[in-house]
Amino acid sequence: MAGDIDPVKLLEISLAASQEIIAVYGQKLIVRAKADDSPLTIADQRSHQAIEKGLQIAYPDIPVLSEEGSEIPYEERKNWQRFWLVDPLDGTKEFIKRNGEFTVNIALIEGNYPVLGVIYVPATDVFYYGEENKGAFKLEDASAGNFEKADELFKKSTLLAAKKAMGHTRIVTSRSHMSAETQEFIDRINDGSQPVKQVSAGSSLKFCLVAEGGADYYPRFAPTMEWDTAAGQAIVEAAGGIVQSAKDQTRFSYNKESLKNGWFLASVQEV
Repeated sequence: MAGDIDPVKLLEISLAASQEIIAVYGQKLIVRAKADDSPLTIADQRSHQAIEKGLQIAYPDIPVLSEEGSEIPYEERKNWQRFWLVDPLDGTKEFIKRNGEFTVNIALIEGNYPVLGVIYVPATDVFYYGEENKGAFKLEDASAGNFEKADELFKKSTLLAAKKAMGHTRIVTSRSHMSAETQEFIDRINDGSQPVKQVSAGSSLKFCLVAEGGADYYPRFAPTMEWDTAAGQAIVEAAGGIVQSAKDQTRFSYNKESLKNGWFLASVQEV
């Protein structure tokens, strides 16, 4: 359980990471490709350093697995019962395009499943928080709050509920990673029984839309990594939704030998 984790501290760490990201947002970016050909900027690295430092100071006994520190061998991490899973800048392509759809993602994994997740959106100053058995919350104007206790943060937040829309179906898809298989899923849903609305979004904002009742389905039939999905899954599940493997409909799990995810479907109800 995540009862010993302070949401206010995670907000502070997210804001520190955001400051590093925004500091280079308006600059001419130097982009290099990682081993999987995905882009990497100095903003990813600076955010990673801020998050890792903050987590290690606040929770020195909990190891950190970050996209920018993912070289930790499986033989070491396979015995972890509890660890932080971090994407310091999710939506790097959106960051490079400067469209604002990028996020800071931090998740707490226990027993191979996310029990807590935070997503901070630097461009809009919105903070999402989800915790198992506690609920999911959305805090706007997050940097303006001077919170000392978690209860103060939650009182200023909106409680989220992943609820099905009435009379129509809403599907959110990736702005930068659409696939033929995803289109096939949309075509199956769009059977004429009710109107289907499709929207696109970048980064983990797609999970946030499901969690706050803005989308019924988020199908992802294209490659992702564990740090891309953990925080979003925690928030969707805390809001009452589900994130399951497209292959066998099991709950999405983490800390596999390969950190690459299979295909998945996030939704407000079982399908």
